[in-house]
Amino acid sequence: MNGLDVRDFGKVAVLFGGRSAEREVSLNSGSRVLAALLRRGVDAHAFDPAQRQLDELAAFDRAFIALHGRYGEDGTIQGVLELMGIPYTGSGVMASAIGMDKWRSKMLWQAAGVPIPPYALLAEGCDGAAYARVEAELGLPLFVKPACEGSSIGISKVSCAGGLVAAHAAAARHDQLVIAERAILGGEYTVAILGDQSLPIVKIEPGVEFYDYDAKYLRDDTIYRCPCGLGERRENELRGQALAAFRVLGGRGWGRVDFLMDGGVDDAGAQAYFLEVNTSPGMTDHSLVPMAARAAGISYDELVVRILALAALG
Repeated sequence: MNGLDVRDFGKVAVLFGGRSAEREVSLNSGSRVLAALLRRGVDAHAFDPAQRQLDELAAFDRAFIALHGRYGEDGTIQGVLELMGIPYTGSGVMASAIGMDKWRSKMLWQAAGVPIPPYALLAEGCDGAAYARVEAELGLPLFVKPACEGSSIGISKVSCAGGLVAAHAAAARHDQLVIAERAILGGEYTVAILGDQSLPIVKIEPGVEFYDYDAKYLRDDTIYRCPCGLGERRENELRGQALAAFRVLGGRGWGRVDFLMDGGVDDAGAQAYFLEVNTSPGMTDHSLVPMAARAAGISYDELVVRILALAALG
C-alpha cells in the first residue's frame, strides 16, 4: 500500500486466544498475524482476552481481531472496543452478531433474495414424527449444525433415515439453536472479501466425507483449487454476489463468504447457494483468505497490514 506509514497505526493489540471452542485455531491465527505485523515494523502486541483484563486495552490505539467464535466474532469484543473508542478490524457489532448466527443470517438473506439451501430450525423436544417430517421435507443427505458455532464444530452429516435424532443431540451440546440443512453436493467454494474487493474464488475438496474441523486444520489431504475451475464470467458474477451478500449482513473491512454449487462446474446450469459469512476468518497456514490473497498477488504480510489499515469504529 503506497504511502502507508505503519507508525500511524500506533500501539496495536492483536487479540487472539479467547474462551470459545475455537481457541486453538485462534491461537494459531493470531500468532501468525502478530509475527507478520512485527515483520512489517508495526508496534504490535499479543493480547489474550482469556488471560488479561479488558480494561488493559485502553493502552492501545488499534486492535486486530484474530479471535474466532463466541466472545470474539459475535459482536461482544466489538462492543467493548466501541465503548473504549479503539478502532478494530472486521465488521461492527451488529454484522458480527448476525454473521455468527447462521439462522438469522439465513432469514436476512432470504428477505434480500440471496439463494440459500432449504433448511429447518430444530426445536427442543422434537418427537420422532417431527424428525421424520424434516427428513422428508429436506431430503437426505442433510447437514445438522449449531447455529452459532464455527469451524464445523458440532456438525454432522445425516445420510440415513432416523439419523437426525443423534445429529440434533450432538449439535445441541454446543448451542440451543440447531439447524438442519439440505446437502448441496456440487462443490464447496469460498470468496474472501478485502475492503470493497472480492478475491479469487477458492474451491475446497476435502479428503473426507465433508469439510469438517480436521479437514480444515489438521489433515493434509484437503485440496484447494485457485483458480477454482469456474469460467471467468461465472466466477466474476459469483464474486459480485458474494460481496453483495456480505453487505446485506452489514459486513465491512474483511471477511469470507462460503457457498455451495448444486451441479458441479457448469457455468450455464449450476445454482449457487450461499451458506454463511465469516467476519473474523482464520489466518492459519490452512486458511482460505491468505490463499485467495496470494492468488491475487497479495503476500500474507501485506494482507495483514491492509486488514489493519481498514480498522474502524461504528
